This record gives sequence, structure tokens and C-alpha cells, in this order.
Amino acid sequence: MLEVCPTICDGPISIKVNPLSMGDREDPARLVFTSKTGPAVATSLIDLGDRFRLIINDVNCKKTEKPMPKLPVATAFWTPEPNLQVGAEAWILCGGAHHTAFSYDLTSEQMGDWAAAMGIEAVYIDKDTTIRGLKNELRWNEIAYRK
Repeated sequence: MLEVCPTICDGPISIKVNPLSMGDREDPARLVFTSKTGPAVATSLIDLGDRFRLIINDVNCKKTEKPMPKLPVATAFWTPEPNLQVGAEAWILCGGAHHTAFSYDLTSEQMGDWAAAMGIEAVYIDKDTTIRGLKNELRWNEIAYRK
């Protein structure tokens, strides 16, 4: 299920009820729309057991290539920075979850400022990310955020 704020949409919004194939629950009503295009930020807050980590990924949202009438949820298609291969590997190495917060209005810097104010680790995946550098950063953070 995708719980998405309709302020990110570009075009019509509808509400559809489709069968929920998991659990013993009623079929949910879901907003269905496609997001607008442009730069955005996707984040994931994860619990590492002894600390929290906020993963902050700059992304570029793009138009859907073709209609997807059987996809019963809101959709936002993006390419992570610096590119799909490095961005996806970096996300996995950081422990990124499949549940994210997404915004066209907040910046990576603002998300990092929030993490600093909360005293939690922030890891950025952006145009300058390399896997070698990220692995080193994660090793250093293991020491820096030790309790």
C-alpha cells in the first residue's frame, strides 16, 4: 500500500477500492494518481538497535513511460542520484527500508539538519556518492555514533 499526500500529484486523482491480498482485512480505499516530475528527496529512518540512521537520497522524478491501469496506488517514479546502479547499491548498504518519506519541498540539507537536531546519524546519497566513499563513511559512523 502507498500512503501518499495528493499534493505531489500531477493530473487527476481518484479513489479506488481493490482487493487486499494480505492479511484478513477489508479491502482498502486508496488514492490513485501520478506524481509530478522534478528533483525531490527520499528518506528512510531505520533503527540499527543502538542508534537511528536517516538515509537521505536526492532523486529525480520522471513521467511514467506508459499508463498502468492495474496499479491501484499513487505512483512516483524516480531515478536516485548519482544513478540507479550506485544509488540502489548505496541504499542497500545503508540499510534503507522500502518505507520512505518523500518530498519535493524539503531539501537534503534540511533533512540532515533535522537529524543533527535529533542526535541521529545522517547518510547522504547524492550526485557525489561513490560506493568506496560510502563504505568508509559507514565504518567511521559506526565509531562516531557508538554509545
